[in-house]
Amino acid sequence: MSETAVKTDAAAYVPTAKDFCLKNNTKELAIDTNFAAQSFWKEAFIRFVRKRSAVVGLILIALIVVLAAVGPKMNAYSYSAQNIAQKNFAPRVPGLERFGILDGSETILTTSGSKKVNSYREKKLDNVYYWFGSDNFGRDLWTRTWSGARVSLMIAIAAAVIDMLIGMSYGLISGYFGGKVDIIMQRILEISNGIPRLVIVTLLLLILKPGMLTIIFALMLTEWIGMSRIARAEMLKLKEQEFVLASRTLGAGPFFIIFKEILPNIIGPIITQVMFSIPTAIFTEAFLSFVGLGIPVPECSLGSLISDGFNSFTTHSFQIIPPITVMALLMLSFNLVGDGLREALDPKLKEM
Repeated sequence: MSETAVKTDAAAYVPTAKDFCLKNNTKELAIDTNFAAQSFWKEAFIRFVRKRSAVVGLILIALIVVLAAVGPKMNAYSYSAQNIAQKNFAPRVPGLERFGILDGSETILTTSGSKKVNSYREKKLDNVYYWFGSDNFGRDLWTRTWSGARVSLMIAIAAAVIDMLIGMSYGLISGYFGGKVDIIMQRILEISNGIPRLVIVTLLLLILKPGMLTIIFALMLTEWIGMSRIARAEMLKLKEQEFVLASRTLGAGPFFIIFKEILPNIIGPIITQVMFSIPTAIFTEAFLSFVGLGIPVPECSLGSLISDGFNSFTTHSFQIIPPITVMALLMLSFNLVGDGLREALDPKLKEM
């Protein structure tokens, strides 16, 4: 066949749809399959769900939030109502008492040895139940524990807001403008960080009236320092990128570039830092309440409940278990979620 005939046949051939169909071959199908692109947040969500510890932490936080909201209303007691006749009652839960579990019995230490007592039976209180027991003033520990958890959650929200509004803005502005502005702002930051946080908080609580607002105000002075450093470091890495230079060339203002162009690209580290700062704020409030500088009575927090339980630990050890368990689970859960977010939002840790 001549070369001219071959060219004529090739020009005359018209492709059909059958020519573009894949063959019924598993290997070829696997090679030619097209996968739809996923957004960054969808991939981050998938990586977060794969982190089982982070999911467990998120479930625990949700459970504690629900119990803090409805727990104090699940029985007829209030967090401040006292009943001296029913003080130091051991935990008693309806239904479980039939199996000898949480039936109101406790073992106390006396000069002659250990002794098992049941205050409910001794006082013939068959219809009285304290799910977590009662304290030295006859107050229900179930209600007080979840009321104290509310305080810790409020502190957590306040710490997150302070980090986002003050720390993030301070660090972004300092890193973007640089020069003398950055030097002055960083010197102010170093002076603030040089004064121990506990000293500042203690002095404020001695001058001002103890309460939630005073604790939040004290956190506003020092809690945001870590966030500002993270935000500044991320800003220094991104402010000379091409998309920032393009925005600046097109006439965008500094604050537009900071909060519209750069902030969306560093939101991952920001969220992670917020989650890690929450346990620190919760522990700070609990410590202040433990030493008597936190929430005033008759209100309660987990720290004040731990302090009361510590004073009665040798005689009624059950009183310290509920608040210390809730606080430990709350702090652990936020750390687990923060660790999961760090791996999910950091592209460098993406599974290959």
